[in-house]
Amino acid sequence: MRTIILLLYILMFSASYSQDTENKIAVDSLFREDQFYVSLSYNLLRNSPNNYSQYSFSSGVTLGFLRDMPITKDRNWSIGLGLGYSYNDIKHNLKIIPSSPNNIYSIDNSYDKSKLILHYAELPIEIRWRNATYTSHKFWRIYTGFKFSYLFASKSIFESNSESYTINRSNEIVNLQYGPYLSVGYNTVNLYAYYGLKSHFGDAKIGDKDMRLNSFNVGFIFYIL
Repeated sequence: MRTIILLLYILMFSASYSQDTENKIAVDSLFREDQFYVSLSYNLLRNSPNNYSQYSFSSGVTLGFLRDMPITKDRNWSIGLGLGYSYNDIKHNLKIIPSSPNNIYSIDNSYDKSKLILHYAELPIEIRWRNATYTSHKFWRIYTGFKFSYLFASKSIFESNSESYTINRSNEIVNLQYGPYLSVGYNTVNLYAYYGLKSHFGDAKIGDKDMRLNSFNVGFIFYIL
């Protein structure tokens, strides 16, 4: 009798363990990847006017959340749709003097400090490929997408021995930016690049030439589940 009771106990425990394992696998097999992100990049300005230059390190930082939505059974392909924040600190020799109706732009190398700070709310959408499984967080990934960025705050600063100018929220800086981006890597190390298709300045000019200036960010991006 004791033997029969022991066998029944073992069978019941085994059945319970097996069911729990199956349920765990069923749940874990519905994994999602890389839903939080942080990127650190160098902000290069393209299509710049003559004699324009950058100094020190013009940083770009983005962070946010991307909802991972797998579209294949093995969950290696997915679509990401998210919301984020971007901070850009551009150090350059561009002087902006407040004036009405339009600010005055010029190239001036006499600066002690000269920078443009931009804050954006971002809406990224991307197509994702990775060879991930629910048992491992180390895998190759290639994510490519397109993002829209809305400027909600900006500041231009120019300081030298003889003059100082600060402009908050200049109307001549374009509010809506957009462009493609790409991230490629393995595990923690992922390269990141973004190119802004729209110039930062709308009708602003240096002399009789358009200001333009497009962002090109290159750096690293880090993902968190």
